[in-house]
Order: sequence, then C-alpha cells, then structure tokens
Amino acid sequence: MSGAQILLDQFSPYRSRRVIVECDSRTTAAYLLDARDRIRVPVWLANHRIAPETGDPSGLYEGQAPLMPAAHTKHPQGRARFDPERLRVVWFEEGDGLALLDDDGLLAVIPGWAEADSGLPGYAREAIGRSAYAWALDPEADRLWPRVVHAEAYWDWRAVPGAWRSVQRAVFNHLNRRVGAAGHYWDVSDGHPPLIRVSERPPERHRPFTVLSTVGMCGQRMPTLDRYMADTSPYARIELALATTRPAHHAARIFRWIGAFPWRAVTWFGTGHSVKWLDNPEDRAIRGGNSAVLLTSDPTPLSGPQGHLPPDTSGLTFHGDPVHWLWIVPITRPEHLFAKEHDAATLIAKLAAEGRSWVLG
Repeated sequence: MSGAQILLDQFSPYRSRRVIVECDSRTTAAYLLDARDRIRVPVWLANHRIAPETGDPSGLYEGQAPLMPAAHTKHPQGRARFDPERLRVVWFEEGDGLALLDDDGLLAVIPGWAEADSGLPGYAREAIGRSAYAWALDPEADRLWPRVVHAEAYWDWRAVPGAWRSVQRAVFNHLNRRVGAAGHYWDVSDGHPPLIRVSERPPERHRPFTVLSTVGMCGQRMPTLDRYMADTSPYARIELALATTRPAHHAARIFRWIGAFPWRAVTWFGTGHSVKWLDNPEDRAIRGGNSAVLLTSDPTPLSGPQGHLPPDTSGLTFHGDPVHWLWIVPITRPEHLFAKEHDAATLIAKLAAEGRSWVLG
C-alpha cells in the first residue's frame, strides 16, 4: 500500500504462508498471504485516529485497511502506533496459522481455519465483539494461549542440535522392528522444513517386495485439521509408504513431491484421500499411465489370491499423538474420478474385484 510502513514481514517455516504487518497514518493491519502472495486473511489490529461509526471492509483485500467502527475498538479515539522492534511471530506447528505478540502479550491470532471470505477473520486484542475486520481476542485468549506456548516450545525444540535426529531415529527403529532390516536411505527434502527421508526395506523370505517409507513426516502436525474436527490428535501425524517390486531408487522418487505436499499445499492426508499426481519428470517412469494416488491405512483388500499382507506399522507415537502409516496406491484418471464420485472404499472394492494389487510392479 502506498505510503504504508511494513512493520513485520515473515514466511512460515514451510514457506507456504507469509505474514505482513503494515501501518499507515490511519490503521495497522496484518495480512496472511499464500505462497503466491495472495491475501487469504486480513486482520485489523488498531486504529490510529478517531473511529467512524461505520466502516467498509472492501479495501482489506487490496491492502487498504479501513478504520474499525467505534463500537468494535477499545480505543475509539485511536491509539499509538506499534513499535516494530517489539513485534514477533509464533507460527503454529502446522504452519497454517500464527500468533502475533508484543511486550504486552498476544496482539493477534490467525488460526489455520480463518477465512475472511467465509466471515472468519482472525482475533485482535484491540477488537471488541465480532466484525468483518477482526474478532475480539479477549474471550478466546485463555483457550488460545496454550497453543501458542506449545508452538513456541515446538520451534525451540526444532532449533536444538540433534532434535530432528531423534525423530528419524524413532521412526527408523520402529520400521526395523515392524517391517524388517533397512537398505538404502535417501534425503528427499529441499533444505527446509519439513525434513523428510525415505527408508528402503528390501524383500525378505516372507515378503517378495520392497517397502519404501518416509522417515520424518510425523515430526510435524499436518495443517488445516482444526477446520474439520475438534480433536486433531488421532489424525495429525503420518508417514507414507509404498510397496513395490520395481527398482527402489526409481520408486522412491515419488516421495520428493508427495512427502512435503501437506505443508506445501497447506492440506492434510488421511485414509481414503486421493491426490493428483504432480507432473514431475523425475518419476514419470514409475507413474506410467497413472494420474493420481490413493492413500489407505489398510490395503489388505488389494492383497489378491497370493495374500501378500501389509506389515503392521502400528504402535508409534510422537509428542503424544499416534503415528499412522498411509500406503500409496497409484490410480488412473478414471479411477480418480470414480473415487471422487463415490468414495475410497467403493473404489478399493472395485480395484479388488479387478484383481488390482496394492504392490506396485
């Protein structure tokens, strides 16, 4: 905005969200942007001049924060500007929301479920009641504060040398016990969170196929779950796996895009979800005629007459949450459309009737 001062500008650790706090001579507002720098959630923070009786929120999406109406601000005469040196951001572990703090504590909270288009802006300390610009923070502060504390502790933990190795070690040892001896180990990250590796478990006497599993996805909760459920713990942490008889180093390339997908696309993976296959030249050989993948926690119905059952990967927890393995089953475009029209269980039954195996070969 012309003439505005940027008080704060910061990307989320996953670089899929960005927050900008701007101040002009009239107001200060925060803007949560997506990876393409489009405004997703604008939140009014304060007036700096006398408040009007009514307001027009249309300018929020162009970075022109309107004055909050007098009935919805603690300071209808306006308040002093914020000191940018006193502002800081705490991103939630999921990376889809954040808290703004200053020396007086919580200044604003933008939850992952906030969507201004749906009339769900973030919370602001200066706000009274609910308006299109912001909702009052005070009635929710006691409920939101523990999450902010958890988020700050989480990122402090992530910054400790060796912390991420503890995640890798826990998952790796669990796979040793549940799946079998390890083979190759690949890094499929791009240098910033989420940090993800892939572990190969070669064929064994009772298992004529290789199991490839991510190592580290469970080290951070997936985004957006709190839009759909109150208790996110049973669904928040996953690892992905693929069973294959193809060369492991070729098959492992699928994890370069799908492993980080929930945090890059700001979404979540659950059993029964289907995901469009990204057009990645690296894994075109394994992709073949498939255009999507189906994720399932139990591919047993696709075991076929030979009865090659998936290994039992249950029993791992991380930070108090259970970790679930979702198995990747490549599917064609018609099958993807069928899953959207019906449901994953119906698609799996259809694939089983056609003799499809959950093992990619």
